Amino acid sequence: MKIDKNIIMDLLPIYLANEASPETQALVEKYLAENEDIARIVQMQKESLYVTPGIPVPLTRDSQISAYKKSRMQLALFIFITAILLVALLGAMAMMFLRSA
Repeated sequence: MKIDKNIIMDLLPIYLANEASPETQALVEKYLAENEDIARIVQMQKESLYVTPGIPVPLTRDSQISAYKKSRMQLALFIFITAILLVALLGAMAMMFLRSA
C-alpha cells in the first residue's frame, strides 16, 4: 500500500511531538527513508525552534514554561511602569492643588 504525502503531512505534528503510536512512528519513518525532501524538512524542524510553514508543532513543556515566564515578566514590568506613572501624575496633581490653594 502506497502512503500519500498528505497523510504523512497530517501525521507529522503527532510524530514530531513524540505522541504517535509505534506503528505510526514506523510508518512515518519508512516514508521519510524514501522521501528525502520531507525527511530534510523534518530534520530541520527537529533542529530548529522555528515552525516550518504547513507543519504545526505543539509547544514542548520547556517552551511553554519559557513563554509563561517571559509573559509574566512583561506583565510585571508593565504594572511597575504604570504604577510609577500613576504616582508621578498624582504627585503633579497634588502640587498643582497645593499651589492654587
